Amino acid sequence: MLDEYGFFRGAELDEGALPALYHFVYCSRAADGVDDAEVGRIVESAQRHNLARGITGVLVFGSGIFFQWIEGPAAEMQNLIASLHGDSRHHDIVTLSQSEEERERLYPNWDMEKVEAEDIRLVLQDALESTEDKDNIAALTRILQQLDSGRLNSLGRV
Repeated sequence: MLDEYGFFRGAELDEGALPALYHFVYCSRAADGVDDAEVGRIVESAQRHNLARGITGVLVFGSGIFFQWIEGPAAEMQNLIASLHGDSRHHDIVTLSQSEEERERLYPNWDMEKVEAEDIRLVLQDALESTEDKDNIAALTRILQQLDSGRLNSLGRV
């Protein structure tokens, strides 16, 4: 029997096996007219649709910049990525990372959550502290180091 995210429950779960998850991490610039209210509508729509598709993630919005980490089954993720690339509410999409691997989810209980830009460090630190996957630990450590270096501070500034 599968749970709401498409994972095996109970005796059907091989304790050593992790699910194959596809993840996509990107940043983009918001189109003119996209404000916090519009971002709220984006999040509400994602929350309605992602649970049924087994997709989880986090969306950060600030200074006109989107940063998003999403993960789920490969076929569902490919459809979502195509949809994101066709969405007129943002442009200049930069893929930061994408791959399929067997690992635990970073945001297992977040069908989609919006995080304020100033809170991204807390979200990343929480993900780092809750993961046991060595690849996730390495990636999150690198992202936090980049954030601490100040190289992300210029995003969204003209």
